[in-house]
Amino acid sequence: MLTISGMSSRLALSLIDRTQAKQLDQLAQEPQHARAISRFREKIGDIHTAADLVKDYDAYSFVMKAFDLEDQMFGKAMMREILSSDPNDKSSLVNRLTDPRFRKLYDALGFTNGGTANANTSSASWQDKIVDQYVSQQFINGERDQNETVGSVLEFRQKLGGVKTWYSVLKDKDMAQFMRTALGIPNDVVKLDVERQKQIFEDKFDLAKLKDPKEVDDLVSRFVAVSDANNFSIGGAAGNAAVTLMQGAVQGGSGQFVPATFDLTAIATFSASRYR
Repeated sequence: MLTISGMSSRLALSLIDRTQAKQLDQLAQEPQHARAISRFREKIGDIHTAADLVKDYDAYSFVMKAFDLEDQMFGKAMMREILSSDPNDKSSLVNRLTDPRFRKLYDALGFTNGGTANANTSSASWQDKIVDQYVSQQFINGERDQNETVGSVLEFRQKLGGVKTWYSVLKDKDMAQFMRTALGIPNDVVKLDVERQKQIFEDKFDLAKLKDPKEVDDLVSRFVAVSDANNFSIGGAAGNAAVTLMQGAVQGGSGQFVPATFDLTAIATFSASRYR
């Protein structure tokens, strides 16, 4: 993995966009990841139930890391219940959890009949999808460790395909934070009820635009500009007067969001007026 520490977030993302495919291949070949992938492929073909999965450390830990759920690995009983849930039952655990990571894992593993059957685990193409998810997530985590803003952008791009409504954004705290930052919406809106938050976001941005790569790039540019202003210690920002002005407008004297008018064209590739 290339080092991006000390780079501006914009420069780091430009580098990643040019080299990501190669970096993913190299990451998968690193000894610790290569061993994990090999053990997963060796074990998973014989696992066809949720109970089998949580009993096998190698397979279980692999899929949990693949879906960024390493912090939930201790909850084996809970995970077994989630994976055994009936998706058509609104009261089932998988439908009651608000964290979208669990649903993504549930859908990918595809256990049926109360967690007692999965015909896909021996399929090479199915295994490839889980391995690709694992490598992609480890890459994002590694980039986030070096630059939180870059990690947030990569995660946003990864989740774009799952965004259907503002509700799907609001239930994902990271996606919601990204959109608040990109659209200039104060964090205090989280104190409002969901319907009011949804209305505020709808007034700012049409979700249908996420199908347009240019619109996505514009959101990313806005997010990076504001985030780098807030994290003023990022390399290269200290001497930029425009960023200094923006930081003051965003943070204010009290560290809270302070509405202000300023020209983003010096530090972003589009006008802030598009989102007013």
